[in-house]
Formats: sequence, C-alpha cells, structure tokens
Amino acid sequence: MTDTFRAYLLREDANRKVTGAFEDVPVADLPDGDVTVRVAYTTVNYKDGMVMNGIGRLVRNYPHVPGVDFSGVVEASSNTAFAPGDEVVLTGWRVGEVRWGGCGALARVPGEWLVKLPKGLTLARSMALGTAGFTAGLAVDTLEAAGMSPERGEVLVTGASGGVGSVAVALLAAKGYTVVASTGRSETHVYLKELGAASIIDRAELSEQPKRPLAGERFQAAIDNVGGSTLANLLTQVAYNGVVAAVGLTGGNEVTTTVLPFLLRGVSLLGIDSVMCPSERRERVWKAIANTLPMAKLDAISHTHAFEDLPDLGRAILKGTVQGRAVVKVGGG
Repeated sequence: MTDTFRAYLLREDANRKVTGAFEDVPVADLPDGDVTVRVAYTTVNYKDGMVMNGIGRLVRNYPHVPGVDFSGVVEASSNTAFAPGDEVVLTGWRVGEVRWGGCGALARVPGEWLVKLPKGLTLARSMALGTAGFTAGLAVDTLEAAGMSPERGEVLVTGASGGVGSVAVALLAAKGYTVVASTGRSETHVYLKELGAASIIDRAELSEQPKRPLAGERFQAAIDNVGGSTLANLLTQVAYNGVVAAVGLTGGNEVTTTVLPFLLRGVSLLGIDSVMCPSERRERVWKAIANTLPMAKLDAISHTHAFEDLPDLGRAILKGTVQGRAVVKVGGG
C-alpha cells in the first residue's frame, strides 16, 4: 500500500464556503476501521450533490471525502469476515457524510458495514444500483411485506426518471407488476417504457395540492420519491388497504393532507430508510435485487463516468439533469 491515495477532498473556508479538489491524501488520514478497501467505483446520489456543494450542513468536519457508497476489493482486514481480495459493496451508515466516503482510491470502514458482492453482480453494476438501487429494493421488499402483489393492480412510481425511480420501475416490472411512472421530463418517456413502465403520467397531474380529501381509487401501492404536495395528492388515489412507501423529498418535506385515506380506506404510509438498515436485511435485499433485476435493464439505467467528472456530476444531479444512475470509475475493477 502506498503512503498516499488520490481523492476528491472537500475543504471549508472561514466563511463556510465549501470547495473541492483532487488531492493526494495521506493513507494515515483515513478514519478508523478494521477493513480497508481499494475503491473501484462510486456513484453520485442527490445527497452527494448536496455534500459536494456545501448544502444542508450535512458535513460538520472538514477536510472531507464525499461519496455515500462504493464498491471495491478488500486490501487489508483485521475482521475475520473479510479477507484481502474479497469484493465488497457499501451503502449507507452515514459514510460520505459523517465519515469519509467512496470518492477516493481507498476507504476504511468497520467490516460490519460491508456486504460481500452478491453473485450475479459486478463491481460496476453494484454501483449502477448503489444507494438508489438498494433503496428501491428496500421499498419493494417493504411494500410486498405489507400486501402488495402483481394481481392487485397498478403501482405508481413518482420521480420515475431519477436513480431510485428508474431502478424501482425496472424491478417492479421484472416482478410482473403493472407500473405507472410519473415524471415531468417528456424526453424520458421512451426510456421509462423500455424499463418496463406500462403507462406514464405527467408530474403536473400530481404536483398540486389535492382539492378533495379522497379521489377515485386507482393505485394499489406507490413508491414516492417526491414528497410534498405530490405525496398528499397520490394518497387520495390509493385503493382500499393500499400502501405507500415514502422514499424521497425532492418536492418538499412538508405534507399537508387529511387522515381520511388512512381511516376510510385503510391506507398505510411507510418510511424507507436505507442508511441504518440492519446488516442481515441489507444482505437479503441485495441478493434479491441481483436475482430479480435484468442486467440489460440495469445497464440501460447507468452511465459510467471518469473520476474527473465528479464535480460536474455533483452539480448536475442538483439540477435534475442526471438521468438514471451515474457510475464513477475511481480505480481498477
């Protein structure tokens, strides 16, 4: 192992302005942990964009290496569950936010945070999934545990052209569901149909605050990436005993609604948190995704970029111009 490694390092000045640059960082500066990973790939999520651009005060200690997920090969380990040469994936655990993350050639973490690469996935494809894909898998797993099944009717995915939405559409379609994709980007309609969406509705149909506490029953379930008035609106259209998985908040974190969907239709609203998901469930969901999702569709969702593209991607994802999954090649793999 060399004395330094290449990383995209964030620094904060006296005025709390955050800037980033590629630097050679001493290996000795890596955080504590019993497994050191040679990073092959990372990816760019919405939270990464916020961190890289100093939004939301998600990072409190600088300098900082962002990157909330990564895949790579174990380089050194004192954890008996992992040995040098093992291929591993990490998502969550506040890596890239509270701890240094995957935007560097090396990362060091507690071994219990790692998942061995599931059969059927490559290191690159695991990051085509990344936090977004894992979150989509968790949402589907949660909804099915709550009674969602293909024969019960349509499933809505809002924010469908984003990372979580794209994987959710493809995963649901692969499992035999009739998927309705909601997006405000007309140029993605063909893309969403190729992923398996049976129909598409414009974001505007759901984006306004609902005029009535209950509308016609349409969806047996929904995966909502938007929040705000979109979540309030779709709740009024969920069928009896239907269930909604709340995943994101790109449309706002406040929801103004009534209790009538819950009291008169028995609708359930379930939150999805992929960050602190227990390791046992994490491994099970990763395996389920690898066994279910067609790799050709996963490849259609993702685009691989050079490490040097990272700053531009961090800005683009905040503008909503990143379609699908942006995989960043950090090292070999």
